Amino acid sequence: MSKQNWTTQTDLHSQLLRFWEKGELLRTRLPHAAALFPLQLRLKKPNSQDMGNNFEQVRHWINQLQQLDKRYRLAWKEINHRQLGRNHIPDQVWIEQPEDALGLLGQQRTAQQFDQLVANTLDDFPELLPWLEKHPLLALEHAASWHKVLAVLRWFRKHPHSGLYLRQLDISGVDTKFIEQRRGLLSKLLDLVLPAGHIDEQWRGADGFTRRYGLQDKPLRVRLRILDSKLAIAGLTDLELPVAQLARLHLPVQKVFVTENEINALAFPDQPGAILLFGQGYALNTLGQIPWLARLPLYYWGDIDTHGFAILNRLRSHLPHTQSLLMDTATLLHHHEMWGQEPEDKRCTSELPLLTDSEQELYSALRDNTLQTPSGQSVKNLRFEQEHVRFAWLQNHLTDY
Repeated sequence: MSKQNWTTQTDLHSQLLRFWEKGELLRTRLPHAAALFPLQLRLKKPNSQDMGNNFEQVRHWINQLQQLDKRYRLAWKEINHRQLGRNHIPDQVWIEQPEDALGLLGQQRTAQQFDQLVANTLDDFPELLPWLEKHPLLALEHAASWHKVLAVLRWFRKHPHSGLYLRQLDISGVDTKFIEQRRGLLSKLLDLVLPAGHIDEQWRGADGFTRRYGLQDKPLRVRLRILDSKLAIAGLTDLELPVAQLARLHLPVQKVFVTENEINALAFPDQPGAILLFGQGYALNTLGQIPWLARLPLYYWGDIDTHGFAILNRLRSHLPHTQSLLMDTATLLHHHEMWGQEPEDKRCTSELPLLTDSEQELYSALRDNTLQTPSGQSVKNLRFEQEHVRFAWLQNHLTDY
């Protein structure tokens, strides 16, 4: 073993630092925590062959360890070497107390801050102990504003199903932006401290925060174009309405188109008895709240990529009779010179059970990268955006709908 492989002061410090970075030194301070100390550190040391071949280097290594801070405790062992006789070398390194480890890392005050955070938390929310055990460093990251976090938790526990807008919450020292910027953290904590009856499980993620915890959300809005001037409302053909108002709208509509791209929507050809809804993305499930859509022919035009079909599948979960528009192999191949790529890390690879057989075949080819150009060249992560569909192609195929 070469000298470079024997444990140094720097190595010992790095081992201690890893215990800190994994949260172990903070975790051991929590109630009912498993004992971590005395803590033995790893020590790579010379063997008998090293003693014979590199005795001066071994002496230098021993001398360096003897200069360790006294908060490291060395345990020694005797080696009886046939040439060198009896010698003592360091065999183990221990840290006796948590405060010794914190002192060596310069983290005593930080640990005290964590202790105060834990005490304040468990006074009101003992159910958060498992979360603190799992995420001590994350809690410490928010230590400066943790009193605000606790104030938010208290407010929600005291005011279930308040029906207020986030802006209306009257929490001393806490403004709306504080909550908005910490929705991920607050969601995890609220899920642990609120009774199940105070949580609406159908709402998840940052966008569902307000409704999940009984607040009022800003009204969801849908933009629509009336494609038949005879159906204009007081001369208006381009409107944006809250979903609830759109659900009450009564027009002699014969069919409805839904699309994503704004320019495509604005340039969509006039159609007798038709309207067009657009700009919803994955929020298209809000259209399921409009009863009259279930009674009309409904056509969805999205990108020909994995997410385009995922959105179609999601829309069908609310409006099963939805048909796709220009999301087919013929449209894709006709525009092959306009193909692009989906980002590798953002592709949809889930099963989409609500697609038709032909849609499923095309989706699987996109997902599994089995498509080829007309010249036979393989294409990876193919994406064809609806905005690249030629206007004449759209006009010609609208006669089929």
